Amino acid sequence: MTIPAIPANATNATNADSARTLADPDTPFAVVDVRKTRRNVERLAARADRLGVALRPHVKTAKSLDVAGLLHDETPCPVTVSTLAEAEAFADGGYTDITYAVGIDPHKLPRVLALLRRGVTLRVLLDSTEQAAFVAEASRRAGLPVPAQIEIDCDGHRGGLRPDAPELTKIGRILNDAGCLDGVLTHAGESYFAYTAEEQRLAAQNERDTAVAAAERLRAAGLPVATVSVGSTPTAHAAEDLTGVTELRAGNYVFFDLVMAGLGVCRIEDLALSVVVTVIGHRPEHGWVITDGGWMAMSRDRGTAVQTQDQGYGLVTDLDGNLVPGLVMTAASQEHGTLTARDGAHLPDLPIGTRLRILPNHACATAAQHRGYHVIDGARTTNTAPAIQTFWERVTGW
Repeated sequence: MTIPAIPANATNATNADSARTLADPDTPFAVVDVRKTRRNVERLAARADRLGVALRPHVKTAKSLDVAGLLHDETPCPVTVSTLAEAEAFADGGYTDITYAVGIDPHKLPRVLALLRRGVTLRVLLDSTEQAAFVAEASRRAGLPVPAQIEIDCDGHRGGLRPDAPELTKIGRILNDAGCLDGVLTHAGESYFAYTAEEQRLAAQNERDTAVAAAERLRAAGLPVATVSVGSTPTAHAAEDLTGVTELRAGNYVFFDLVMAGLGVCRIEDLALSVVVTVIGHRPEHGWVITDGGWMAMSRDRGTAVQTQDQGYGLVTDLDGNLVPGLVMTAASQEHGTLTARDGAHLPDLPIGTRLRILPNHACATAAQHRGYHVIDGARTTNTAPAIQTFWERVTGW
């Protein structure tokens, strides 16, 4: 089965009809282990149920209707997106409750209004009186309120207002007067640098406290707050009390990656996304093995470089997903990857033509490099390689 995704690498076409195992398609190509994905999805869904909040997955990671189908028994559920292209594609796939969690600007509003006219509840995000004013004016001109959430800064990571910012209630009034105020949203981006379970727990607590404080301040000013939205993959898995929160967002968790494993949020064996590459050369004088998978296949993300264990551009496994001891992808050019041994490990004998899988630093960035995914069930193998599953194909034209 090939799951379509929004392509970044236009050269990475797949052919599910002729592929039988991971030994068959041309490399490099992306692989998703559906059993691991389901396990990851079920883990967070159960946690959200225990915490008593709705789960609004961020579909920017997989960018796939078929992967999203695993989130809620093939039934469209509330989702978060990071581009209007994602919003439109998911709307075409039957999703009608969408949050666009990137700050809005005026030229995007016609596309937002077009989705609203189709019956899609599409919320936008903003953190300034300027944005609130043009959203309110566009809503009045269209005779159609644009639901808007105020972005709250909980840790200084990116955009948003502090909950005590003087302009918070002013923005709320501008939106409310136009029938647009939906609530508040925050994202604990600094949790990606919380290296212990206690640091992650405190980040989750701060995320909740900050969002709830902003909501309470708006309500004290007589403004309605329907939605209090929080979330990141680390804090979603660390939160212990979400009183006052209405929904939890996360995206990376469907696949996980080496950054999340480095934080202890998951195990290496939970990583559901990998990239299959082929050995194409050797430089024994440098201790290099060269593959056909460079940064166009893996992305340039080096998120583990700031962690205790730097994983280069990715860890290396065999086709069955077993780690090759000490072998790391340590360098990448556009179409070439360089594998080296570390920590005194022996560089294995990998003849030209050998196929390997690379586990990525950042699942979202790696997934975006590919047109789609070949899907395997890691528990099902042939004599030579995991079998590619044949369920369905969906062509979206994203």
